[in-house]
Amino acid sequence: MNVNTFNAFRSRNYRLYFTGQSISLLGTWMQKTAVSWIVYSQTQSKFMLGVSVFATLFPSAVFSTIGGVVSDRYNRYRVLLLTQVLSMIQAILLTLVVYFQKYAVWEIISLSVILGIINGFDMPARQSLVYDMVDDKKDLSNAVALNSSMVNLSKLLGPAIAGIAIENLGEVVCFGLNAFSFIAVITSLLLMKLPPYVVQSHTKNILGELKEGFQYINQTPAIRFVLLMLALVSLLVLPFTTLMPVYAKDIFQGTASTFGLIDSAIGLGAFIGALYLASLKTGSDLHTILARNTFILGAGLILFAYTSWYPLALCFIAFAAFGMMSQVTISNTILQTQVTPSMRGRVISLYLMVYSSALPIGGLLIGTISHYIGVQATVLGEGILALLLGGLHIRSLQKAKLKPDVTPTVDAPSAEIALHS
Repeated sequence: MNVNTFNAFRSRNYRLYFTGQSISLLGTWMQKTAVSWIVYSQTQSKFMLGVSVFATLFPSAVFSTIGGVVSDRYNRYRVLLLTQVLSMIQAILLTLVVYFQKYAVWEIISLSVILGIINGFDMPARQSLVYDMVDDKKDLSNAVALNSSMVNLSKLLGPAIAGIAIENLGEVVCFGLNAFSFIAVITSLLLMKLPPYVVQSHTKNILGELKEGFQYINQTPAIRFVLLMLALVSLLVLPFTTLMPVYAKDIFQGTASTFGLIDSAIGLGAFIGALYLASLKTGSDLHTILARNTFILGAGLILFAYTSWYPLALCFIAFAAFGMMSQVTISNTILQTQVTPSMRGRVISLYLMVYSSALPIGGLLIGTISHYIGVQATVLGEGILALLLGGLHIRSLQKAKLKPDVTPTVDAPSAEIALHS
């Protein structure tokens, strides 16, 4: 870390946002851990694990394109406030379902679909609004970096707390705490003092503006390249996380705490990776860093796949997560810093659509493949594919010598989030 790592905290609105989201995301990761554990415990099905991920992420991908247009057409602040209130209501309903139902898999999946739809509008508005929260726009990429650190710190702590809570208090506690955590983020939004919203006239309808977003991406090689690589890695590699409950329960013969620690190790590696990205020097070549960290992701998964000693496996999966962080984070940073402000919501929504659709489809694919060849062989294969994708990055850099607008540099430390929510 260096003195520039926390520059975005100079903005009051961003400090409020960071505080509220930190608390809310802790509850979010507790809920995600509890959902995965309940689904696998009650069904013993790797395929259903994929379905549970698909249920949230795919609706989010479908509706994020519309959400991006809504974010560009209307007041992003009010859109975000509304989606947070709706998310809290969804969390309350999920708490009640788990409390009153002994077997609640399909109810959980149905409510996950509702959350996915809400997220489709929430994520474009939330990520686009960060621009307005930062007083000095030179701190924008640092704010994106701190978002990433925030998400991954919550991913580090949330699953570990959830594992302990599930064993000692039951799964319903995780859902209840998540519902309660939304009070923090809603309060932080209400305390913000953002610039007055300026109503803009729109000559095109929603579909016309959505088409305009696709045309903008098609005419911007840097963005097109990043989205393509993100789609491939999200489809073929990142769904390794779907199989972690199987590792905890079947490979390591563990409990919910075992699963929570694996998820926390992933969070630790990603958190360290986010801090590394936040501390990058001015002028860092993001494409080269992305290629290098794709190799790190692949090597970590290969080492983790057949490691039977639990402590060493945690180290390897954390190592992989360090490389994983760059996939979503650098992609987000390039978009946030390069895109035209009037197109920000639409481009981010298309980025979210790529990520959120490829990941759940990949989850179903990986879950199905693991059913036939085993989870360890599947993770090994994902690691090898990551190495191949890293090779594509290098080949593209060497062959095309990426034009200046394709190889962005940053004026401040850079990184993200994601995603996701």
